[in-house]
Amino acid sequence: MTVLHLADAGEAADLAAFLARLIHYDRAAAVRLQASGTALAVFGRPPSFEVLAVRTARLDKPYENGIEATLDVTVSAGELLESLDEPTATVTVPGAVTGPPWAGVLPPRGGWQREPGLPGPTAVRTMVAAAVAEFRSRTEELAAERRTRAELDRIGREIWSRPVGDTGLPVRAAHAAQSLGFLRPPRPDAADEERLGLYSSGAWLRLRTPYGSIAVRRAGTGSGALGVSVR
Repeated sequence: MTVLHLADAGEAADLAAFLARLIHYDRAAAVRLQASGTALAVFGRPPSFEVLAVRTARLDKPYENGIEATLDVTVSAGELLESLDEPTATVTVPGAVTGPPWAGVLPPRGGWQREPGLPGPTAVRTMVAAAVAEFRSRTEELAAERRTRAELDRIGREIWSRPVGDTGLPVRAAHAAQSLGFLRPPRPDAADEERLGLYSSGAWLRLRTPYGSIAVRRAGTGSGALGVSVR
């Protein structure tokens, strides 16, 4: 039985909130865990947004399990949440599950470069709110016979594939970040590198916030598979 000791109760609470949000969108959600040294990364894929997300957490002591220096396993998000004890800031890693296809496709860990053109957090949140309002308005205006899944999907693709500012990041990635609690204002004393930023590495774009990251493939790069970086 592997028990991870998180740095403090705050880290445990943030991780619990992230897992709860994933389960809200998919009760059978799986997450991929990677732990090395004093860092833990938890990867998930909320299906409504077609993106992957990651929440990192600090460990109280370097991960070690016998001769194994790293942990890399896919588990049930629900079981992980149930095993998380916030007061003691510990989490027992449940048994491995058969990983969904996305769990085997992660972008590179290095080579990330900052991309220009990303609006500030307030502007991004305003853009997401406007997109949600537009989707609701346009779908409510549809006649009953036209309110099909295909038509709803068409409207959704049109709205959520729009770029954020002068970037290649789709609005759906920003929507996912807000829905997962990643677009909260940073701490007043946060360093510049901890604030909202957009990065690229090869075919990937990554929206990084102080609370987690969303990463997607650039438009027109082939399979359309999505992923996330732990950095």
